[in-house]
Amino acid sequence: MGMLSLPGFLSCGKKKDFSLSNEKDAHASDSDENAERGNWSNKGDYLLSMVGYAVGLGNVWRFPYLTYQNGGGAFLIPYTLMLALAGLPLFFMECSLGQFASLGPISVWRILPLFQGVGITMVIISTFVAIYYNVIIAYALYYLFASFQKVLPWSDCFSWADQLCSKTRLVSDCNATLGREIIYANYSFITSNNLTCINGTMKYKPVQFPSEQYWNKVALQRSSGLDETGNIVWYLALCLLLSWMIVGAALFKGIKSSGKVVYFTALFPYVILLILLVRGATLEGALDGIEYYIGRQSNITKLMEAEVWKDAATQIFYSLSVAWGGLVALSSYNKFHNNCYSDAILVCVTNCATSVFAGFAIFSILGHMAFVSERPVSEVVDSGFDLAFVAYPEALSKLPVSPLWSFLFFFMLLLLGLDSQFATIETLTTTIQDIYPAVMKKLRIPVTLGVCILLFLLGLICVTQAGIYWVNLIDHFCAGWGILIAAVLEIIGIIYIYGGNRFIEDIEMMIGKKSRSFWLWWRMCWFFITPVLLMAILVWSLVTFSPPTYGSVLYPTWGTAVGWCMIIFCVIWIPIVAIVKIVKAEGNLCQRIVSCCRPAANWGPYLECHRGERYRHIVDPKKEKEHEIPTVSAFVYTQQ
Repeated sequence: MGMLSLPGFLSCGKKKDFSLSNEKDAHASDSDENAERGNWSNKGDYLLSMVGYAVGLGNVWRFPYLTYQNGGGAFLIPYTLMLALAGLPLFFMECSLGQFASLGPISVWRILPLFQGVGITMVIISTFVAIYYNVIIAYALYYLFASFQKVLPWSDCFSWADQLCSKTRLVSDCNATLGREIIYANYSFITSNNLTCINGTMKYKPVQFPSEQYWNKVALQRSSGLDETGNIVWYLALCLLLSWMIVGAALFKGIKSSGKVVYFTALFPYVILLILLVRGATLEGALDGIEYYIGRQSNITKLMEAEVWKDAATQIFYSLSVAWGGLVALSSYNKFHNNCYSDAILVCVTNCATSVFAGFAIFSILGHMAFVSERPVSEVVDSGFDLAFVAYPEALSKLPVSPLWSFLFFFMLLLLGLDSQFATIETLTTTIQDIYPAVMKKLRIPVTLGVCILLFLLGLICVTQAGIYWVNLIDHFCAGWGILIAAVLEIIGIIYIYGGNRFIEDIEMMIGKKSRSFWLWWRMCWFFITPVLLMAILVWSLVTFSPPTYGSVLYPTWGTAVGWCMIIFCVIWIPIVAIVKIVKAEGNLCQRIVSCCRPAANWGPYLECHRGERYRHIVDPKKEKEHEIPTVSAFVYTQQ
């Protein structure tokens, strides 16, 4: 009683700040600044988790192909510009937002209650993506196990192959000289008469390489289309179960366990990429592949094509994982005064450098494959599933000790997928923690396991014989427009409604006061350049929309309708939550809208000691905390 105590906003750390419940979270330690939610054990845990989340399969199987397709080295110009103008500003904004409020992607919208549906959209899209992303990890696991053989099962046309399977191109007919005349005949006639085809006149039969038939006939047991669901492919289902078990085991203590696992899952892929690059560079034909990638003479004229700039902006946007909710969730476990500015730059540059580096490793080996099979590099280059599970495995099967290189490649894909998946599931569990903190404090492990089991069961449709069509359908719809819509509304809401200058003041509370010149670039991007670019990408995507296809297989009308239903289900919460907020507010319609566009009374730094004078009026949540989906009214700040 006789001792003087500091005001709450001047003390921090061991003193118990206001809390949402009286229990400490099971994954928080005594050294954590935020005893309620916990913090990253150290800066390395956070940075590697962010790098693992941002660096994913797209860096390996999409970026190199886009570079080759869009002018080689010249593509790096629009790619770098789009990083600076669109990717980095959004990345920095989301990191700052999560760290400032120490809240996940739904609860953080106390900043603007009218837009809380944007957070719900992000979480639902992340849920859809988590379902099919783990199926891709299951594919990698299957190929990883299949690599434990002396002879890779896709290295030749074995018993599962049909008559179209061939390791080399088969000539169907050509021109030849017979006597003094030039004749055109089928190849069997040419060979039976000991004739020789004239160079440049040969036509080839449509053949499929062993790796392509293995992917379709053995790994996927692919059906004819979405209409033919077929049976569950049991070994893919087991691989899917194993991948979810790995995710659950890594996240059973939240960030305290996943933060340690990423030291391996985020770093080891770089070791494998380096090994593949060194091996690839020593092979014949490697230089041809790299010249296709960067280009002996980059095609600068490609920069005049709008499609190139659209590809650069789209790749940056998806590669950095902005607007998925994961960046907000991971950053919410930072200490309040962490330098999120330098973190954002470091992670973004690392992500883009990884993409460029991966291209050299991929194209050097594809160049060797083209050399061995006597085909131009352009015929062996591909992206997406065809690169990861057809073209590259085919190339690796031609190397000495091919099972070793195959194992390393698919192990790399596994790790790249897993650490992205860790962050996605952490996004979901963080959301649950913010809404039901007491439940997560007592039942974190059962809740995490429950989420994994539920998503595993939902993903079983993706390991049927029509599974690849479902994976492609979800990716085509959910991972496209929904994310763009969320990103556009996010930046409009924070910069134009909450206030860009006000948001900058919030950031300065964390990283210290900065000069006006420091913020000049960020203001230009946030207020004008980034929203315009995002709107342009969204409009372009809508205008150039084409129905989903997988290779040459068209989707049935009902399949496309399901895709539209999925995206509508994701974004419908934006207007629904906005309407609910307005209805629950007080006053006439105009007053209700205005009040919903103000921050909630409990918006601000999570801990009392960080609020300072600007947020001294913050209303602490009551012991029985109101849920924020979707019933929290928009409070006006109370004056003391």
